[in-house]
Amino acid sequence: MMKFPMRYLIVILTFICTSVCYIERVGFSIAYTVAADAAGVNQSSKGMILSTFYYGYACSQVPGGWAAQKIGGRRILLCSFILWSLTCAFVPLDPNRIAVLVIARLLVGVAQGFIFPSIHTVLAQWVPPHERSRSVSLTTSGMYLGAAMGMLLLPTLVKFQGPQSVFVTEASLGAFWSLLWLKYARDPPRSENAKAAAAGFGESLLPVRGAHKAKVENGGTSVRTGTIPWKKIIMSLPVWAIVVNNFTFHYALYVLMNWLPTYFEQGLQLSLQDMGSSKMMPYFNMFIFSNVGGVLADHLITQRILSVTRTRKVINTVGFIVASMALMALPFFRTSSGAVFCSSVALGFLALGRAGFAVNHMDIAPRYAGIVMGVSNTAGTLAGIVGVDLTGRLLEASKASYSDISSPGSWNTVFMIPGILCILSSFGFLMFSTGERIFD
Repeated sequence: MMKFPMRYLIVILTFICTSVCYIERVGFSIAYTVAADAAGVNQSSKGMILSTFYYGYACSQVPGGWAAQKIGGRRILLCSFILWSLTCAFVPLDPNRIAVLVIARLLVGVAQGFIFPSIHTVLAQWVPPHERSRSVSLTTSGMYLGAAMGMLLLPTLVKFQGPQSVFVTEASLGAFWSLLWLKYARDPPRSENAKAAAAGFGESLLPVRGAHKAKVENGGTSVRTGTIPWKKIIMSLPVWAIVVNNFTFHYALYVLMNWLPTYFEQGLQLSLQDMGSSKMMPYFNMFIFSNVGGVLADHLITQRILSVTRTRKVINTVGFIVASMALMALPFFRTSSGAVFCSSVALGFLALGRAGFAVNHMDIAPRYAGIVMGVSNTAGTLAGIVGVDLTGRLLEASKASYSDISSPGSWNTVFMIPGILCILSSFGFLMFSTGERIFD
């Protein structure tokens, strides 16, 4: 019987990891929105609390990449999961206890900020180059499946068990995943295979402490140091192409993730509980399109239809341009089915675009994938801080003009901003990105 490859198990576990993380994020926005509306909290204050997570998240992205590089992604991933799960388990959801909520969301943000740099470090170690697109796409598609499941199930849980039950559920899921990771996750076997090392995965990417002698093909040795080329990373235009697209992707994603419940409830005067399974479709569409993008990218590369560089550029551009049109059209869809369709197209094609910019970390810097991911995701997190908080302010300001936020005019600017960003960032990626390895 064929043995199940360990790298597949690692990818499956990271897929479950991202699913649970996004159940937590969607769950908080759903539970807090219900509790805050019941307590009469205004939109600006809601935006402030919802964006607090991203302040903590931004602070730990680059440290997360550094820690994963130096200590190992496997260990850092476990520690971060345990920390945010414990925070969810012990924090009460009371909109009137603002200081407690702010501290709790900062802690959860800091803990989860270590997760994605650690995942990219682990995948860069385990996954060979020709499997990277679909492996990263499957792992990141867990975010969208988690968001979809959260949107489908958690409003009902809130209705019958109260908002606090969401925290208990999330903490239990976090504990369950931590046990799975502790039992099954391993570092890749250390190999002297020169071809594997040259391809950019396996032993050559394990944490390096100080100087380290590595065998080379002619039988000699070379000294590898653990020095991270920070200046080269920061000054690299291909890295900035990834950073800008990460910012745009997460601006659109976080605005929709945190404010879609409000858009459905107050913008369209719909009840999330009454919408049934349709409310999960935007995130389920992301799950489907993310994996389609990964499989398509690997097919184009392995069949030599397009180069790695052209593949990344084509998929990123198609994803972002279609998403931009759907985002800008969203406020004009005034029915439940129309809004779900439009937001599904927007999020689905954003997810398709991830097979362009998001996998590009491993193309250009497999040894420093966690570091580059940390830098890139810091920009994505800043997008969450800016976008989620700005949306709350825009909606509060709209009340002065429209008396409430049920008119399309209240939401035009909210969705126009990410739409324009998608167009600009896709052109930047076309001009400056590459699929070639530029960091040794």
